[in-house]
Amino acid sequence: MIDEVDLRMKAWVGRIATETPVYLGVPDRESLDRGVCLYLLELGPAPPTRAGKRGALGFTVCYLVTVGAETPERAHRLLGDLVFAAMSDKELEVDLSPVPAALWAGLRSVPRPSFRLRVQVRKEQPLAGVRCLSLVDAPEGTAPLLGQVVGPGNEPIGGAWVALPALRLSTRTDAQGHFRFASLPPVESLGSLEVRAEGEVLSVASEVLATEPAPLVIRMPVKEG
Repeated sequence: MIDEVDLRMKAWVGRIATETPVYLGVPDRESLDRGVCLYLLELGPAPPTRAGKRGALGFTVCYLVTVGAETPERAHRLLGDLVFAAMSDKELEVDLSPVPAALWAGLRSVPRPSFRLRVQVRKEQPLAGVRCLSLVDAPEGTAPLLGQVVGPGNEPIGGAWVALPALRLSTRTDAQGHFRFASLPPVESLGSLEVRAEGEVLSVASEVLATEPAPLVIRMPVKEG
């Protein structure tokens, strides 16, 4: 799952620093001279969930972010753009505390302006002891909710997180972007449908769910990268 976060963070940097190479791994001369380096520095615990709430399994990954460019001015401008973009993203945590000199020495690199970026990695827990209902014993008035999550050009988005917060239900899309919730109450009582994919979040109101044809097609406002 960390590799999925790597790809997501590379795409995030690419949307801000267009035409700038993005590197994973230890900062070396090539990445320090020209490009953005995302070095996976450490793993940490996930923020605690509210008491009594079933949370996902998870932890955080911490990247050391360094920037290089053809001129110091451009590198500094790009570094600032990345910091402000990360601060405005609720799924990212920015750490601007000084990087210890011992860390730079361990990386065999000259100390340089940088920041640390923490991202949560989650894995939804299965509901224990839930009996699967067949169509025969499904309660009267229930129906499945089917849909597909797509991006630009109607390209399917696999692995997107789809949730019905009011019902505490969530799932992930398959490789073709499809998702399914079985045996739901009337759509008017579902609350909003929340979708997260490639760093973007989209909320679909229950009124929209009631009027859209089935299966539901959700077009995420992600940028082509």
